[in-house]
Amino acid sequence: MKITYDPRYNIAYIQLREKNHAKVDSIKVSEELIIDISADGTVYGIELLNANQQLQNKQSPHLLFINEATGEENQMNLHNMASEPQEVYNKNSKK
Repeated sequence: MKITYDPRYNIAYIQLREKNHAKVDSIKVSEELIIDISADGTVYGIELLNANQQLQNKQSPHLLFINEATGEENQMNLHNMASEPQEVYNKNSKK
């Protein structure tokens, strides 16, 4: 899985799998959400328009990634997401 963000257009894309040669249709679910899906129901990606508002949480300026199997947590600061590149912080790493 890969998550990308383009601050020029404020669009995030969650790529769940490579499209390769698959025929994928883009289905507009709402004004801010588009799903890339194949005829067999395989979801290839999720596009978020107006992404910084959709991804930000009023209580926390971080996007949190949790591995449910291991409990490992990684987070990315979204506070200045549109203005500068962000590094993912691994809470469990030993720095």
